[in-house]
Amino acid sequence: MQIEHSIQEHLLRDRVRMLIVGAGGTGSAFLLNLPYLHQALTTWGHPRGLEVTIMDGDTVSETNCVRQPFSVSDIGHNKATILVNRLNLFWGLQWSAVPGYFMRPCLRNNGHFESFDIVVGCVDSRAARREITAAVTAHTSGVSYYLDLGNNSSSGQFVLGQPLNSRNHRRKERLRIVSELFPEMLDEEEAPLPSCSAAAAINAQEPFVNQTLAISALSMLTRLFRYGRIPYQGGFWNAESGRIVPLVIDPDNRRRLSRATSRRKAA
Repeated sequence: MQIEHSIQEHLLRDRVRMLIVGAGGTGSAFLLNLPYLHQALTTWGHPRGLEVTIMDGDTVSETNCVRQPFSVSDIGHNKATILVNRLNLFWGLQWSAVPGYFMRPCLRNNGHFESFDIVVGCVDSRAARREITAAVTAHTSGVSYYLDLGNNSSSGQFVLGQPLNSRNHRRKERLRIVSELFPEMLDEEEAPLPSCSAAAAINAQEPFVNQTLAISALSMLTRLFRYGRIPYQGGFWNAESGRIVPLVIDPDNRRRLSRATSRRKAA
């Protein structure tokens, strides 16, 4: 029997506050297509649509102009700020940028993090993914959903989950987040640092990997908001085979993870 996940009702009534962590290849592709979801929501009758913040402390380098939506005139400027200014001017939005790296203490002190409904992680290091995971699963966190996107040279995945925190701790049918389903993603070896050579950078990762993952994740969110439910919580894409394999909502995973959690508590 196919299991479906139903959206949290408050996201259909109130403005949806979203934080995107990372403005590189995947984060920029996700952000630049997000206004289409915002317009679709308001057209379908959502009262306020999306309120988006993107966070990244990195600046544009010459190499970034090969695979990311930046030009030579952007070099040396903050990625998040450039992208948000571009979107706000074009679409008439009031979205915001935080020109800094994701750090839990900084977010707590500024009172920002607890107000986000959806956190989207578009990071390329295990340390950054661990930091986001710890923040969304903190007991005081009110984050409803954590969407993680990651990739290597020719493939990647997107995984939507409900972090175990003050918002979700009473939900028996909670969608498990990426670190619960695939804990090895927090422990895997660091990827090599980006090359200073544009030719090496384009050879190290095929074009359109980031865009394909971003569009696939946005398509999933669109169906969740439009129909209120989805039968899958992510997917895996491979450029070599051309296939996207959905991550279906599996009750066996829920039972297995629940038993594992109970054993850890007992120990």
